[in-house]
Amino acid sequence: MFTGVVLCFILGYITIVFEHPLKLDKTVPALLMAAICWALIALGFHEGVLSLIDTHDHIFTFDPAHVDHHAEEGFVEIVLHHLGKTSEILIFLIGAMTIVEIVDLHRGFAILKGWVNTRSKKKLLWIIGILAFILSAIIDNLTATIVLVTLLRKIIHDKKERLWYTAMVVIAANAGGAWSPIGDVTTTMLWIGNRVSTVGLIQSLVIPSIVCFIIPTFIASFLKPFRGEISLDTTSNLGDSQKLLSSQTMLFLGLGMIVFVPIFKTITHLPPYMGMMLGLGVVWLVSEYIHPEEDFTEERKHLYSPHNALSRIELSSILFFLGILMAVAALESVVVGDVGALRYVAEQLQEAIPNQDIVIIILGFLSAIIDNVPLVAASMGMYTEPMDAKLWHFIAYAAGTGGSMLIIGSAAGVAAMGMERIDFIWYFKKVAWLAFVGFIAGAIVFLMLV
Repeated sequence: MFTGVVLCFILGYITIVFEHPLKLDKTVPALLMAAICWALIALGFHEGVLSLIDTHDHIFTFDPAHVDHHAEEGFVEIVLHHLGKTSEILIFLIGAMTIVEIVDLHRGFAILKGWVNTRSKKKLLWIIGILAFILSAIIDNLTATIVLVTLLRKIIHDKKERLWYTAMVVIAANAGGAWSPIGDVTTTMLWIGNRVSTVGLIQSLVIPSIVCFIIPTFIASFLKPFRGEISLDTTSNLGDSQKLLSSQTMLFLGLGMIVFVPIFKTITHLPPYMGMMLGLGVVWLVSEYIHPEEDFTEERKHLYSPHNALSRIELSSILFFLGILMAVAALESVVVGDVGALRYVAEQLQEAIPNQDIVIIILGFLSAIIDNVPLVAASMGMYTEPMDAKLWHFIAYAAGTGGSMLIIGSAAGVAAMGMERIDFIWYFKKVAWLAFVGFIAGAIVFLMLV
């Protein structure tokens, strides 16, 4: 039964990779993979073939010979726990995407577009990259990617050109998120788990992260897609890029509420999605009463309504994220030996390769294939080093930036893939090597500095 779960995950992953040749939306295999994996686990568990483990290392084994309410409750709690943790990310994502869409409806990004006053492709690459690197450390790499992809849509109308910039945004955003405790979900996990401190993380990783961003961006600036000038779309409606009376207010309010999320978390100790719900509520409230135009009428209110913004969200990418995370949670929950399957793999890797630095670099590669959250969770259970030990900082770097090597290897990549329909194979052929060079360069710099 365990073999069936693993095969289901592998087949589902392969189907996602080849979504374009198969002409099948990636959401379909992701949802099927999650549902079938958990169905196989449920069947194996109730037959007494499989055991499950929760986050407190409690193992539950069902005895089919008699009614075992304790094991049954344990199974339900494990499923609900993973669904809850996944939902936290999805609610955060929906909130951030809705705020961005509301700002976009009020043409707030026309303000940012005005700041990017260059037609040089090379200059635009650096401007967008620097914005992604800085914004991701402040508002997390996922939200920064959403904001900048939306901005790129306003600047570059040729989708083939825009895909290259979007891919470089993913690399820059993941590099920027690695050195901030709120920049990436994995660094947040290590921060909340008292493995790293804010000051220690910044001091250790800011230079390697800068290197991880600069090296691939520098190389990319000499590639053909970033030569010459941006071609303007003369057929587009120029009115769409004009600012409204509400543009500046909604831009700064929207970004301000996103920036407020980590402050809210620090003050209240509530999960980030609660702060995002508060931010969305405030932006929604203001949008109900603000007047975008001079002669604003009730009949035109629907054009700027949050309901309109919600209709523009890529729900398929939300469901894709749900499927991927729940499928990984299935592997995390199945017991192999006396630990979860993913943790078992991590421990076997540690035994086979005693050098911790090499293991962590491999973890970086794995984070591009498998979600980095369970990998970091597994590493937190494997090691007992004190806070701000070199090990924890290196794990934060590897898990945060290694995911850039594949488009589905990070939350930022998944969001970009959903928004721009980036082909997995295209990214792998064209961009993966740039992310690899940046990842290795940053890792070398880190090891030299410690």
